[in-house]
Amino acid sequence: MNGLDHRAGRIARIAGPVVGATGLEGIRLHDVVRVGELGLVGEVIRLTGDLATVQVYEDTSGIRVGEPVLSTGQPLVVQLGPGLLGSVYDGLQRPLKVLAEMTGHYIERGTSAMALPDDILWEFTPCVVVGQQVAPGKVLGVVPESQSIEHRIMVPPGLRGQIVEIRPGSFKLNDVIAVVESDGDGKRQEITLAQQWPVRSPRPSQAHLAPSEPLITGTRIVDAFFPVAKGGSAIIPGGFGTGKTVTEHSLARWADVDVVVYVGCGERGNEMAEVLQEFPTLEDPRTGAPLMERTVLIANTSNMPVAAREASIYTGITIAEYYRDMGYDVLMLADSTSRWGEALREISGRLEEMPGEEGYPAYLGARLAGFYERAGRVACLEGSPSSFNPSTGATAKRCGSVTVVGAISPPGGDFSEPMTQSSMRVTGTFWALDYDLSRRRHFPAINWTRSYSLYSLHDWFANQVAADWNELTGKAMALLQREAELLEIVQLVGPDALADAERAVLVVARMLREDFLHQSSYHQVDRYCPLEKTYWMLKIVMNFYRQAQAAVAGGVALERVASLPVVAEIARMKEVKVVAATAELEALMDRVQSSFAELGVN
Repeated sequence: MNGLDHRAGRIARIAGPVVGATGLEGIRLHDVVRVGELGLVGEVIRLTGDLATVQVYEDTSGIRVGEPVLSTGQPLVVQLGPGLLGSVYDGLQRPLKVLAEMTGHYIERGTSAMALPDDILWEFTPCVVVGQQVAPGKVLGVVPESQSIEHRIMVPPGLRGQIVEIRPGSFKLNDVIAVVESDGDGKRQEITLAQQWPVRSPRPSQAHLAPSEPLITGTRIVDAFFPVAKGGSAIIPGGFGTGKTVTEHSLARWADVDVVVYVGCGERGNEMAEVLQEFPTLEDPRTGAPLMERTVLIANTSNMPVAAREASIYTGITIAEYYRDMGYDVLMLADSTSRWGEALREISGRLEEMPGEEGYPAYLGARLAGFYERAGRVACLEGSPSSFNPSTGATAKRCGSVTVVGAISPPGGDFSEPMTQSSMRVTGTFWALDYDLSRRRHFPAINWTRSYSLYSLHDWFANQVAADWNELTGKAMALLQREAELLEIVQLVGPDALADAERAVLVVARMLREDFLHQSSYHQVDRYCPLEKTYWMLKIVMNFYRQAQAAVAGGVALERVASLPVVAEIARMKEVKVVAATAELEALMDRVQSSFAELGVN
């Protein structure tokens, strides 16, 4: 958005954040313009004859018909390079900390600042040599961006040629670190540490790969029953107070990824303020460094201009794709896509488009599909710098992934509304948050009868965790389903109508819910549960169920089974520390066996 050209027009009409301008000769769809005397940022979203319809990303109060509209000659782009991690942006990638220093707590309209710090010297180490042929995506060198992330400087897409100059040293973002002679026209192109990319265009990759590995979250109900694949997509719909934001915060901290991009899209200011205050104080459990060193925050609160809310999602996914192309696993969290849909609805109404269901634009489903399909696990365009061989120029293939998790805030918790239904059609995992569970203080309040995962990861769990993992999870889900059926009978005729074996189902299902599925995000130990601990906890509960059924079938009163001392130990197993989990839970399994042996059960 720097370097305005001479193509200028005038404001012809104003309808909130939508402005009509005439006289913009040669303007293209999705070009960025500067609107009015204040130079407000806008984007061309429709061209009709001489009239260009502009979506303004800032408050248009006070601008007048006849004020100038200047074209930048390029689409909405983001700046990509070292310095992204640890930054806090608005939906247009303006650094909020820098803007606050410039204008105070209230950002003035038309204010802009460099997205990346241009005064920092970055230490660049080349991975290629002069004379070597390079292609799009080739890693030219590395910059230590943080303690845990090595920033890989790549050849921009579309450039292929020979290295004619490259040197190590300390450079600022816009300093030339390499020169490439293009194969096509022989022109020499200078490469800096930073590059730009239009936010509405997916970044290219060599190939999309099938999802084959789960994203380990440390949340038992997710990892055991409803996993999302690395490179997959998931949605978390739920009403107010069901725990969407807390769940996403937990994912940001504990999920098995290298980089996190958190987009607060239209969220309440107090919630975003909590995120901005909390994240810088959190410790990365993987490295011990501050969590912000591998996190990018995009804060576009509900009181900010509605049009910028629509752009924030694309800004976040483009940054995520950039780190994916380096070979990293990236998690993008969108909180919430409902506010994004509301922005689309408001802008569509001002454009006087034919409304679809509940006033949303008819293209809502297509926009959601285009966004979620930018998730994926890919083979990157070039090889990994860690395996570079200077004598042969050989590299190993590298892969990266973007996993997208979108929160949805359906009015009244109604999952039949358009945003939820349209998102369900294009995502692979559905974590349905339940208001009744949250009211009973059961967190995470994911309803196990309504949630699902479409990713087939059985082979990975069987090979990497335990051969009987899939059998255990299948039987546990069947037990919870059976409990739901029996509770309907109890509501009709009372518990006395059930046989002891069926009452045993209710007893153990309650243990499964309270001792396994319930997990506090604030508990010092239980907030993160590795797969091995999850496996042993589930194995103990299901073994107790098998023994209880045998005991009841053998004539032992259910009350004696339910009053065994080991039941209280099972209730406390979530508090077992991770370092000692396997040994202590194996010992607990033995105590379960011996407790039933004392009842005469083999």
